[in-house]
Amino acid sequence: MSTGLDTLVFPPAMAGEAVSGDTAEAAVLRAIQGVDAGLVVYRVAADRVGAALIFAPEVPLAQAMVMLPLCQVGFQNALGALAPPEVAVHLEWTGGVRVNGAVCGRFRAFASGDDVDAVPDWLVVGWEMPLLPAGEETGLTPDETALYVEGCADVDAGQLVEAWARHTLNWIARWESDGAGPLHGEWRGLAHGVGEDVSVDGVSGTFLGLDESFGMLVRHGEETALIPLTRNLEERP
Repeated sequence: MSTGLDTLVFPPAMAGEAVSGDTAEAAVLRAIQGVDAGLVVYRVAADRVGAALIFAPEVPLAQAMVMLPLCQVGFQNALGALAPPEVAVHLEWTGGVRVNGAVCGRFRAFASGDDVDAVPDWLVVGWEMPLLPAGEETGLTPDETALYVEGCADVDAGQLVEAWARHTLNWIARWESDGAGPLHGEWRGLAHGVGEDVSVDGVSGTFLGLDESFGMLVRHGEETALIPLTRNLEERP
């Protein structure tokens, strides 16, 4: 298995930097310092793995946020290629990752500002995933799991980070050449909770799906509310 001290290999358009703490927060700090886009900040430990990618968007924040579901799809493709075929990986609109139906890690997104109509100086999308349960009493949290107890004990965490970077880069190229249509279709097929009751950002109702900008459509009674993807942005640490 890889360790946090290993040097991982990334595509030519990317560079890697290992850290010992929170990868998303470290990536935000590096972005504020002005590091070039394409840096993957990662941590591979015995019990968990995480990585974050720095972007330099050329479009307003509302459009740049497509990188969140894009990175999620890249992750699902990466884990799907490394895990046994019977392992199911699905994505939550709010950033969660589900493995075999249970929550197993999450994605986070940060930007230099919150003006949806302005082009941000930088955007960071990162994820963390537990490899082993936090405690022995796993029955106390049946809706939460860890990767290595879901039939994925042979998945190398370092290879997962590398594969995520490659698949994400492939989806960025596809998004640039073909637009958001293929990504929209891919994400919709991996979405968790469509048709179910949800409560997001103070809005409760039935999760109908996504609009063309990846906003969440929620029906409550006769009305349909749209929650923009930018609602998933977190405040800078």
